[in-house]
Order: sequence, then structure tokens, then C-alpha cells
Amino acid sequence: MAGTNSKKLDGLELEVAVIGSGVGGLYALHRVLNEMGMNAQGFDDAGGVGGTWYWNRYPGCRVDTESTVYTYSFDLDMFQNWEWSERYAKQPEVLSYLNAVADKHNLKENINFNTRIAKMEWSEGEGRWALTTNAGDVIKAKYVIEAVGLLSSSYAPDFPDREKFKGDVLVASKWPENYGLSGKRVAVVGTGSTGIQVITELPPQVGELHVMQRTPQWVVPLGLGPFPSEIRAKIKKDPVAFRDWNLNTGAVFGFQEATVSATEVSEEERQRVYQNAWEEGNGFAFMLKTFSDIPVTKEANKTATDFIKAKIDTIVKDPEIAERLTPDQYYARRPLAADGYYETYNRDNVFLHDVKANPIEGYTENGLMVGGEEVKVDVVIMATGFDAMTGNYLKIETVGRDGARLQDEWADGPHAYAGMSIAKFPNLLMVFGPFSPFTSQPLVHEWQVNFLTGMIQMAEKGNGLIETSKQAQEGWVAVCQEGMAGTLFQVTDSWINGSNIPGKPRTSMWYMGGMGAYMQEMNEIKSDNYRGFSIS
Repeated sequence: MAGTNSKKLDGLELEVAVIGSGVGGLYALHRVLNEMGMNAQGFDDAGGVGGTWYWNRYPGCRVDTESTVYTYSFDLDMFQNWEWSERYAKQPEVLSYLNAVADKHNLKENINFNTRIAKMEWSEGEGRWALTTNAGDVIKAKYVIEAVGLLSSSYAPDFPDREKFKGDVLVASKWPENYGLSGKRVAVVGTGSTGIQVITELPPQVGELHVMQRTPQWVVPLGLGPFPSEIRAKIKKDPVAFRDWNLNTGAVFGFQEATVSATEVSEEERQRVYQNAWEEGNGFAFMLKTFSDIPVTKEANKTATDFIKAKIDTIVKDPEIAERLTPDQYYARRPLAADGYYETYNRDNVFLHDVKANPIEGYTENGLMVGGEEVKVDVVIMATGFDAMTGNYLKIETVGRDGARLQDEWADGPHAYAGMSIAKFPNLLMVFGPFSPFTSQPLVHEWQVNFLTGMIQMAEKGNGLIETSKQAQEGWVAVCQEGMAGTLFQVTDSWINGSNIPGKPRTSMWYMGGMGAYMQEMNEIKSDNYRGFSIS
């Protein structure tokens, strides 16, 4: 639902400013506004709620986390009774759900849409943040909650001679409304999560589909189908138990991670487990529910890639194309899943281009120059991913105590405590910021918001100040870096470690111990008088 900003913002004074109105931002605003009764407003440069689900409307867009856990639990009535139609909801259904939540809890009237926060500066004398909008309005807020999104800062490389191209160049994450592709010659640049969804969706409707693949991906089926009736019954019977069980798993994807090593069992048993996972679908389940050490050891990882490679060779009819679709890297990127992905390359109107061997040199009047040859297309779709985790934070010029600039503090990669706060930046709290647990998000967002708003409640009993010590922050970062170093994610190029963005420092950005361990650690920190935080 689109909106406009007609409010007078200059001079506005708030207790809490919430930046972002996606899954995390909506709950954060509800929590401080409706449950804590604070003077709070939200800010978003979109025209409506939804965050990434507002912007990402590209063909084939849907969650690849089960709808069973892609939901809030704070409203038990909605948790129990919202009727998701599919196991993996499509973008319109997710956006409809988030709008329904915002409408039920009267959140939209407290969100300033079409309003980008361009700068934030801490005033020591006032004990307040000054937030400057893109229109030049200045808002004062005692606390700022940044819920700016993990995957919402899109990245699209500029190829030379764009002005020559007569066709359209579309960024998947900023998809125009009502854009038709029927019968057109289309190029898709990128084969990440967005790319594979677009690639599997488009062939029946376009004239030609040209896939510009730089890096082949290990892809398993998603397992599309109706919302599981047995899970619906569990949620209706005891929603709190269902939520708590999920939060106490490692990745909060609706399943319990495996504890058995892939190398401990027989080849026959491995094949059985992998085949069952292939038929059931879900990339995270294939990586984490099958065996415990696929992301950890080369030997276990190879058993998984050997299985998927055999599937590629069986499914793809042209052996040369099958070879080009087979990665030479570990199965240690973000796990990808899409039904019928490899089958797509058997279609007569789908063409695979290896743009690592034959790079995209630039645009021509009628398409793209690829490895010295012109590929004629009408539309180029950039599905080239996101500046994950840190991108949207660094888009805001943020100045903390003693003039500390976030861009400088994070020049060698992010530094944060528990995924929620940053030393030198008082009263600035993050939902799913750097060094949060490597998990699915909605239920984890809720848990973090409850934790950080608990700190606000405690601070409000005193002088209203929340700070993080540099020592605690760097200790947390060290734990996370050590955890990442023990996995194959560390040595495999992807947005998980920032290596997908030219010039971005390659570093750990995650707590790899799992959500259950994260909650235990955070509860111990809370019991120890919020150890590492200073709340006065």
C-alpha cells in the first residue's frame, strides 16, 4: 500500500525513532509504541510497509524459508489463524500479511513513508540523536532503533555504454509495477537467490532467456506446495511451544539440525538421506538437516556436492551445459533452492553464457557484448545481489560520540556487540545487525527487539543512556570470527563474508553458534547486569 509523507517533521522530538518498516521495524515500532507507550515514529524511504517485500516484486519472488516460521508470534491470534496458502509464500502474500499486521496494530499512521534518513548525529549535551532527512528536516530522538534490513541494499554493477542500449535495464530488487516481459528477449545477470527465482519463472512467458552466469551454484529443489496441515495444527494448538521450539534450534528454519556426520554413515545411508532431502526440498534443510558437518569439513561437503552433481548430470540433457552449471567451489554459500532450476536449461529458448570466461564488456544498441559477441536482448535484468548486512547502515552518515564516524569505525569490516549495538554510538540499537546469529529472521527479530527494548526500559528508570564497551564488542567479534573460521563459509566467496561487493572488506559478520546458544549467552549477559553494556 503506497503512502505519502505530509507530516511536518522539522523540529519533531521523539523518544524513539525506528528506521525501517520491514519485518524487524514493524515489530520494533509496535513494541515501543503500543506495548511500552513511548513517543515513537517510524521512517522509511519506501511508499509503504514491507521492507524487502515492498521493493522485491520481480517475477518468481517468494520466501525460501518456510511460511511456518516466516511470521510473527507476538500477536498469537494472527499467528494461529493467518491462513498462509503455500509452504513458501509468494511476495504478494508476504506483503499482504505485513500490511495486515500494520493495519491491525495502527502502525502506518506512525510511519513517515517516502522519508529517507540521510544523516544521524549524536549530541552529547542533549543526550539525543539528530536525524536529518533527505528533505533536510531534522528530528530529535532519545533512542534510535535501526531495522534497515539484511538484504535490502541492492548491488548492480555498471557496464559500459549503458546510454547506447535501446532496451530496458531493470534491477530485480526495484522492480517496476505492471512491467510485462511476454515474448521479449531477456538477459538475467546473476545466479544467486534472486537470479534462480527469476530464471525458473520466466522461460514460459519470454521469447528468449539468456542467463549470464559468472559463478555456478549448487541448487536443490524448494519443495513447493500447500501450507503443511500438520504444522498448521501444531501452531493452532500451542503457538508459544511452536515458537519456542523453533527458537531453540540452530538456524530457526523449522527443523532440528542433524547431529550425525556425513562421514560416519555408509554410502547407502548417505544416498538415502540426501535423496529424501532432495524430494522434501529446502536449501537450508539439505545443508543442515541431513548431516552436521557439511558446512564444516571438506570431506562431508564433497559427499553433498557429489550428490547434487549427479543430479545435474542426470537432469541436464546437454553434457556441456551440465558441466558449465557445475560449481568448482564448496557448497558453502547461502543455500539455494528452486523447483525445476536445472530442468530450465533443457528448454529451447534458454541460453547459458559463461561470463567469467567471456565477460560482459558493455552494452550495444541492441543488447550486450559478451566475450566479443553481441547477444541481442530487449531487457536486461540485474539480479546481482545485495551489499548484505552492512550496506544500509553505511548509506546513512552516522556520527557518534566524539565525532566517531560509522564509515570509519567499519572501514575494515563491521564491529558490533551481539548484533545490537556499537561502541561509541550511545542509544543506537540495531535489529539483526552485524554479528547476529546466522538464522532465518522474523522470530529472531522479535527476540532481539524484546531484548533491546528491555534495555530501553531499564535505561528509562535511570538517566536514559545505553552504551557498549569497546572491550565487550571486540570480544564478541573475536568469538564470531573464530566461529566463522571453523566453517567453509569463510573460504567460499559470497555475501555471507562480503566478498561479492568490490572493495568491501572480506570478514565474518555472523554469530555461528546457533540461535539456541545465542539466547543462552544473551540471557546470561542480561542476568549479569547486562554485561558489556552500560545502562544508566
